[in-house]
Amino acid sequence: MVTSSGEVANLSTKNIIKNHYRNTLKFKTIRGKLKVMFDDGKRQESFTLSLRMKKDEAIWLSATLSLVKVYITPQKVSFYNKLDNTYFEGDFSLISKFLGTELDFEKVQNLLIGNALFDLKNERFNSVIQNKNYALTPKRDFELFKRLFLLDPFHFKVKQQRLEQSGKNRLLTIDYPAYQEITGQAFPKNVEIKAEEVNKKTTIQIEYRKITFNENVRFPFKIPSGYKEIKI
Repeated sequence: MVTSSGEVANLSTKNIIKNHYRNTLKFKTIRGKLKVMFDDGKRQESFTLSLRMKKDEAIWLSATLSLVKVYITPQKVSFYNKLDNTYFEGDFSLISKFLGTELDFEKVQNLLIGNALFDLKNERFNSVIQNKNYALTPKRDFELFKRLFLLDPFHFKVKQQRLEQSGKNRLLTIDYPAYQEITGQAFPKNVEIKAEEVNKKTTIQIEYRKITFNENVRFPFKIPSGYKEIKI
């Protein structure tokens, strides 16, 4: 919350968290485009994806000409790649390994829409004002696992969330540089994901375009026959 003088109001931790969930995105479906830039230090790629989501049920991504398709449900992750005739069908270990932290459907959905990855209502947090944002840190964090959540004082959406595994020299940082207003709700305009390990850094930059809510969406997905399965 920002006061009339432009200062960040000194709210209680309880109220900060309450406001975060009060401003949770309300939607049944999402449709739009993503411009994605990928850099893992060895190769750089830029591509556009179509996005469709149904709240708590499905996330669907498709590249131009359906060359690559991804279909994520709470039960499994599936994708195929026409460029090299490969496919994957399994649990969330592939995404978790890629970003260096354990994920499930809810966490992936939260990441995409600007919610905290973890349920802030289920734990006790300390809060301070840091760089004109609310910084939340758990009073008791997981062993060998530190978390930080920065919430924007205007709409209480996530500005940054950071997960650090110091024992494994892993750091996952998810930044939300800007939000846009769509039908009166704050939705990310950009997301930047940085996954760092020893001698390895992967950066994914996402720009949302033409986002609409609550349209009828379909999730066409069928793995072509003869493709080679990717094993984890």
